[in-house]
Amino acid sequence: MTSPTATPTAAGTSTGSVLEIRNLHVTVGEGEDAKEILRGVDLTVRGGETHAIMGPNGSGKSTLAYSIAGHPKYTITGGTVTLDGEDVLAMTVDERARAGLFLAMQYPVEVPGVSVSNFLRTAATAVTGEAPKLRTWVKDVRTEMEALEMDSAFAERNVNEGFSGGEKKRHEILQMRLLKPRMAILDETDSGLDVDALRIVSEGVNRAKADSPVGVLLITHYTRILKYIQPDFVHVFVAGRVVEEGGPELAQKLEDEGYAAYVKDSKAEALAELPGGAHA
Repeated sequence: MTSPTATPTAAGTSTGSVLEIRNLHVTVGEGEDAKEILRGVDLTVRGGETHAIMGPNGSGKSTLAYSIAGHPKYTITGGTVTLDGEDVLAMTVDERARAGLFLAMQYPVEVPGVSVSNFLRTAATAVTGEAPKLRTWVKDVRTEMEALEMDSAFAERNVNEGFSGGEKKRHEILQMRLLKPRMAILDETDSGLDVDALRIVSEGVNRAKADSPVGVLLITHYTRILKYIQPDFVHVFVAGRVVEEGGPELAQKLEDEGYAAYVKDSKAEALAELPGGAHA
């Protein structure tokens, strides 16, 4: 199995922004402790498309998300990431956000002393370069919070402080709705959600897709969120690379059969790459 070098355009989708990842290699740690996590990732996400990245624990899915976003823990050792032809890897984290990249984190952090309302308006100002008009902004925030079934008092709470798992994930999607990115990376947004919260969060993502040609990179272990957010493409991620891709039917295959066969093949390939081949 080989990693795809390009992904065909989904029928009926916009060809707005394009996120291209080519032969991406990433390590974590330094010196002798450095460990390669991503081992040549190739992926293309176009505006209006939804790509699901699925794989077992420890396969490097979150590393891919954080590397694109610019987390300093991860070191890019090879390859390229571009957004509409611009070198993402040369950008600072805030420049990536202004360019239209958005990351919904698997484990959103608490920001004591900063209210949700102040955080959101400050983020919007930083991304767009100007403060949103207050009257319009308040209306937009209220509308999106109601759609996500968030109590209005939520806006005055400190960011993620004392939030439940569902509240944290709704807040992530609230940011996505208000900041209107060109490319949204959702890192296991479904983790820790009950059925109702999963439906509400998924509906928020679908509204964003309906309102704009946002490209979505959806990282998950399970198919349950894909019942609400229909992917155009599914990519199987094992041992730091894409090992197979297909349409929504591939997700059902993974639901039925799991990842064991892909993990076995990946180990065999790793042995074959050692000096002396598979008998090493």
